Amino acid sequence: MAFDATFFAFVGLVLFLLLLVYLKVPGMMASSLDKRAANIREELDQAKRLREEAQALLAEYQRKRKEAEAEAAAIVASAEREAAALTEEARQKTEEFVARRNALSEQKIRQAEADAIGAVRAAAVDLAVAAAEKVIAAKADAATQQALFSQSVGQVKARLN
Repeated sequence: MAFDATFFAFVGLVLFLLLLVYLKVPGMMASSLDKRAANIREELDQAKRLREEAQALLAEYQRKRKEAEAEAAAIVASAEREAAALTEEARQKTEEFVARRNALSEQKIRQAEADAIGAVRAAAVDLAVAAAEKVIAAKADAATQQALFSQSVGQVKARLN
């Protein structure tokens, strides 16, 4: 029987495969693949945990954001109420100030009117006295003046007693 190169290649291949089986290379490859599969499974589990943690953090931050927005809205509403109250208070104080100023102005106007009326009366009295004096001086002689003076002194004495 003649052995050709194909036969020797076949025998070499069989010996190589037997050597691989003897050295447990398929088992090592299987265990290596199992370890790799376990590592991939662990990485997937870890990624799943990290994803769940990230979702929990996202939910927490969204909740905190909503709380912060609500707090900001409450602060804005409070500031608006406070501003409205301050505006109302300022309006009230302004109205009171204007009312006081109006009352003071009216009082000054009444006082000025009273002073003007008093000045006009005084001027009228002075004018009437001067006119009466001129009329009496022109119409009265010395005897009439003496009689009027005596009559006036008598009236003053009667009223004083």
